[in-house]
Amino acid sequence: MAEELALLVADVFEAAGALRRAGEALAGAEGQTQARWQLMSVVSEESLPVARAARRLGVARQGVQRIANELVRDGLAEFRDNPDHRTSSMLALTPSGRGALEAITARAEAAHRVMGEGIVQADLATLRALLRRLTEQTDQWAAAEAAAAAAEAGTGTGAEAGGAKRGTRSRAATDRLPE
Repeated sequence: MAEELALLVADVFEAAGALRRAGEALAGAEGQTQARWQLMSVVSEESLPVARAARRLGVARQGVQRIANELVRDGLAEFRDNPDHRTSSMLALTPSGRGALEAITARAEAAHRVMGEGIVQADLATLRALLRRLTEQTDQWAAAEAAAAAAEAGTGTGAEAGGAKRGTRSRAATDRLPE
């Protein structure tokens, strides 16, 4: 099981790389980058503070802030007042930004039809469900690892004090994952 999961992880990274390259090509055809496309997509439904957009994308706020500033500079987005927080503006798309996003999205839809040729829709749904489950279980494992590390640091029973063997925390955290 562990070996198959390791191979799946390698396959997911390889697929992610191929999809990233395709995304760069799709966005590039419209004069954008994949990072700009992702940020425009995240704020397309609702205006968000940069920090919240970064959390949704799973990347550092500083990088998202740089891209947000570029989008604003290029007239594709704007900062709006945040009614909940005076110092944390909301990022929103401008009409030009919506147009750029729609053009990239149309290119992506056409590309997805080609990429998905010969793949049964039910197989895609099964794969998505499996990836969501794996993501959830991975997040649970990471949270358990962080909690265990924090507990070790707080009690002084970590490996630095000679009280824990390498790998003990991982087994304990893994045991808490759902079947």
